[in-house]
Amino acid sequence: MRKRILNFNAGPAALPLPVLEQIQEEMLDFKGSGMSILEVSHRSKWFDDVINEAVVRTKSLLNIGDDFHVLFIQGGASLQFCMIPMNLALEGRPVDYINTGTWSTKAIKEAKGLIKDVREIASSEDKGFSYIPKDYNVDEDAAYLHFTSNNTIKGTQWAKFPDGGKVPLISDMSSDFMSRSFDVNPFGLIYAGAQKNIGPSGTAMVIIRNDMLERVPGDLPTMLKYTTFSEKNSMANTPACFVIYTINLVLKWIQETIGGLDKMEQINKEKGTILYDFIDSSGFYKGTAEAGSRSLMNVTFRLPTEELEKEFVAEALKEGLGGLKGHRSVGGCRASIYNATGVEAVNDLVGFMAEFEKKVG
Repeated sequence: MRKRILNFNAGPAALPLPVLEQIQEEMLDFKGSGMSILEVSHRSKWFDDVINEAVVRTKSLLNIGDDFHVLFIQGGASLQFCMIPMNLALEGRPVDYINTGTWSTKAIKEAKGLIKDVREIASSEDKGFSYIPKDYNVDEDAAYLHFTSNNTIKGTQWAKFPDGGKVPLISDMSSDFMSRSFDVNPFGLIYAGAQKNIGPSGTAMVIIRNDMLERVPGDLPTMLKYTTFSEKNSMANTPACFVIYTINLVLKWIQETIGGLDKMEQINKEKGTILYDFIDSSGFYKGTAEAGSRSLMNVTFRLPTEELEKEFVAEALKEGLGGLKGHRSVGGCRASIYNATGVEAVNDLVGFMAEFEKKVG
């Protein structure tokens, strides 16, 4: 049997080994049902327990109460780019966006196709989205302020979230959700595609505040209304049952094995420090994100030539280090060090990087 690689893929990404082992153990007979979780009806008590437990664990980890709903919506984070303005924009009021690259850009494009007054109040495009903007003014009359908390492609991350004042924050947290603790109360809505940090692909988790649900227009198509999902516990139709089951196991792992989000954040900072310190001390590797804006989830870097980058990625894979090729739109290299990629894996990567530099540098 082939040894499992150290997985640095950006998404679908690494899952905790104990979670995979539990899935394997339960695959043919889930909780004595005589069926796989892939076969169990979403209307059964077996699955009802799964989705309810996932909601409870989410609220517990984020320290939120009944003023927020936890929803599971198919279509990934990309569907939320249009659902947000469709559901939450207000007549005669602008919506504000901060553009930090690819995913923010796509969200802005979708919003502009649906509503008139979309304001890009800040952008880091002037330097190739290599930093997080700090200079911006939020329109106090804005219906919401949207930003992307972490950019997987450019390797940037908000260390401190923007201050919207009384304007509700909305954030795409696909690639750093559940990686750290934060105050959820300023947020009207948070969304995250599962495949980066909390599960396999196939659904987005959406956390929405009650007052936001009051904005939802009644004339929207049924499956594009947040109220459809909040009123039916995300089961107006058949949800992504296996994905939700896996998400629940990942949340359980964060709670019970890791010890919660404060501990998870501590581990993620340790991993980031190890890798960035090595890159900074090397004259061979060069980080692409500005120091004050670096992501703890996606570490992007370059080698002296594209030929060396190709050789680096190929040699790394031979040594059991997978997923280190940068996104096709920017090239270079990228190590995605999400929750499930441990400190030991980062140390092994740094060891390989040092040997590769010694060999060809």
